[in-house]
Amino acid sequence: MREIHAEQITEVVARLCSEANRQLPDDVRRTIRAARAAEDWQPACEILDRIIDNFELAGEVPICQDTGMACVFLEIGQEVHITGDLHEAVNRGVAKGYTEGYLRKSVVRDPIFDRVNTGDNTPAMLTIDLVPGDRVTITVAPKGFGSENMSRIAMLRPSDGLAGVKAFVLETVEQAGPNPCPPIMVGVGVGGTFDKAALLAKKALMRPMDDQNPDPNYAALEAELLASINALGIGPQGFGGRTTALAVKVNALPTHIAGLPCAVNINCHVTRHKTEVL
Repeated sequence: MREIHAEQITEVVARLCSEANRQLPDDVRRTIRAARAAEDWQPACEILDRIIDNFELAGEVPICQDTGMACVFLEIGQEVHITGDLHEAVNRGVAKGYTEGYLRKSVVRDPIFDRVNTGDNTPAMLTIDLVPGDRVTITVAPKGFGSENMSRIAMLRPSDGLAGVKAFVLETVEQAGPNPCPPIMVGVGVGGTFDKAALLAKKALMRPMDDQNPDPNYAALEAELLASINALGIGPQGFGGRTTALAVKVNALPTHIAGLPCAVNINCHVTRHKTEVL
């Protein structure tokens, strides 16, 4: 049994909070540059040029002023023993990363009655998965709410089928329009239960830009949805053009005979996430 001290997790989470907000992943950069090379609508070209300038200048400062809620994903090996309070360790890491990194704190302590800022961007939105092995994989994915607010979930009927899923995804993106700062990344979760579908969609946003679902049916669906979304013509920041979405990723789970849950989690072009393995 391998032992990991909770303090180690605190330090990694703090560092990842800072790095994720300042460094756009290489695959996202490449995809944005490719979109610029393929664009021929002048307003869209200008917007994509500004987006590229922005992520190239970032590093000492965040890529976006909305440094998001800290979504933290832990894959904990079953052969690992963590000494100390894990939840507290993660929250200490978020507080340290956002405070020492001078990142905007955007979390309020109650959603309805007392919207007072917690002052350190805690609590983290923590997801824990147990996996084989003796390692802990930590991913921090700051999530801004310009895009999060545009996300939706639907409990479709089985009879809605594939056509219903496609229609719901396109409707969600079309309703979002320019609000989530396109070009966007679209995560789709299908199956499971109400909560699992949403988690599938959130995790889809962390898949590499250039990968595809190993199931050929879902790989084809991803490609079709991407083409359909880009045909909407919303374009970068809503000024029209070829590039409304950079990628569409679909994750699926088995579900109940009476259900077809479908969640769409939208991310802006600042699709931030950073991972480290202990």
